[in-house]
Amino acid sequence: MEYTQLIVQEEGEITRISLNRPDKLNALTPTMLQEWRAALEKASTDTTCRVIIINGAGRAWSAGVDLSLFQNIKIEPGFQAWEDGQEIIRLLETMPQVTLCMLNGYCFTGAMELMMAFDLIIAADEAKIGDTHTKWGIPPKWGMTQRLAHQVGLRKAKELSFTAEAISGQEAARIGLVNQSVPLADLKTTVDELAQKIIQNSQQTIAAVKSMYHYGSKHTLQKGLDFERDYQVDLTDKTDNLKNFKKEI
Repeated sequence: MEYTQLIVQEEGEITRISLNRPDKLNALTPTMLQEWRAALEKASTDTTCRVIIINGAGRAWSAGVDLSLFQNIKIEPGFQAWEDGQEIIRLLETMPQVTLCMLNGYCFTGAMELMMAFDLIIAADEAKIGDTHTKWGIPPKWGMTQRLAHQVGLRKAKELSFTAEAISGQEAARIGLVNQSVPLADLKTTVDELAQKIIQNSQQTIAAVKSMYHYGSKHTLQKGLDFERDYQVDLTDKTDNLKNFKKEI
């Protein structure tokens, strides 16, 4: 597929995707969502790909949905762009690769909903993250009210949504919305180092553990425990790792 609003680079075991509308703060368009979905679908079946890193070109990760493109459209839940957004979220949460958000700048509303679906998030201290649905009078459709409450707690989620105020990357790390916050100048190095740590481990086991975490996040503790106990997978890439066991004890 030819990408017009993304930059996709395959670098061995890492696939890098950049949202590429820097003059529009990488605001989400139907085209960008379609391309993003296609890029994830392709990467999800690439057995050489271990980690997917997504960042934004310029000074934003994404400012959210480009309202100028949607203001004259009657948006319904079944509208193709919203379906693409839901599928992007599903892929980020369930594909066997580790999905890593390199949050370099502004991240608002619909973009924040997509952000919360990543496995890991490293933010720049300078990043600004916010739910502005109430500011613009638009109800969320991609899981804001459910994932945000699950990730930071109900009262903090309500505060963020009701005030529509943005928080910094540092504050997002403090409340557990992102894994870590570092100065923007150190962001790429930090993300790359994290990706390399992940790549050293069993890809098949990571995919299995990711499935277990995902199931557990959607069900009760007991169902999650049962799912983990009964999970069956044929692991073939652990032999080399076991050879190194004695070296580490």
